[in-house]
Amino acid sequence: MAWLYLILAGIAEIGWPLGFKLAQNSQIKIFWILFAVIAMALSGYLLYIAQKSIPIGTAYVVWTSIGALGTFILGVLFFGDPLTLIRSFAIILILSGVIILKIS
Repeated sequence: MAWLYLILAGIAEIGWPLGFKLAQNSQIKIFWILFAVIAMALSGYLLYIAQKSIPIGTAYVVWTSIGALGTFILGVLFFGDPLTLIRSFAIILILSGVIILKIS
């Protein structure tokens, strides 16, 4: 169950940079900033629960990696962020590191 909480924490981690980005181009900035703050709080709480059973180093790396990978993908798909060979390679390295950490 702790891994489910950790995955959900990572997904919620995507919410705060997304909220800040959406606030930049919105008439209702406060809504998106509030969305970001709630996502931060939810993400932190779920990480707290997950760390009861998962080592702190593993939990933190997985949590931040889900957030980074998810935010990267959203940026490329919806905000016109560049998808270069080097950026793609860096994302593959992050994902590989998380997988190796989980296996070990």
